Amino acid sequence: SDLQKQEERGELLQPLIFVLLVLCSVLLYFKVSLMDPGFVKSEEEMEAGNSEEQSMVIPQLPSNIKMRRCGYCMVKQPMRARHCQLCQHCVRRYDHHCPWIENCIGEKNHPLFIAYLSVQLVVLLWGGHAAWSGLYFEQSWDWLRHNIFLLMSFLLIVIFTIVVLLLLISHLYLISCNTTTWEFMSHHRISYLRHSELENPFDQGVILNLWRFFC
Repeated sequence: SDLQKQEERGELLQPLIFVLLVLCSVLLYFKVSLMDPGFVKSEEEMEAGNSEEQSMVIPQLPSNIKMRRCGYCMVKQPMRARHCQLCQHCVRRYDHHCPWIENCIGEKNHPLFIAYLSVQLVVLLWGGHAAWSGLYFEQSWDWLRHNIFLLMSFLLIVIFTIVVLLLLISHLYLISCNTTTWEFMSHHRISYLRHSELENPFDQGVILNLWRFFC
């Protein structure tokens, strides 16, 4: 492949950058999977939190909607929180439970999850290009026997690239609308959305939505 030829010629800059990107994606993976996604704490801890900052981001509840206790962990659920059966916790601004990282995506780790997807996409695109550059096609069984691993690697990289790209695009779209995957998929089941006069009471415009999410 191109990276191997550069390494053999002693041009180590691009191979080193590629290895660092792979390492970065692995570190981000473990960071997102092991960190607290925003578990809802007990009422005593919640009252000690910065409620003023939350009121700036979360709109007022309609008068006919009341805060409720979770039927599983018995904490008082803030708006946009949901109980995850797999994690056995309520998660603030719950997005979804990701089986790939075996953790929920919520208020605290969602931005890092987007960073992980972005780095992973760059690694996959670069890896796909490197694998393609090492392929030369011949119609013979001997060629297939010597290149089957590289060919299968390229096909797997293409599949994973499509999956990661679609996932990243969908998340960026939802972030720009200030909604979550759970709210988008279950809009008709969520009381604060179903009874709201606005289709999405959290939407504050694309620029402000992105600013609040990432900054």
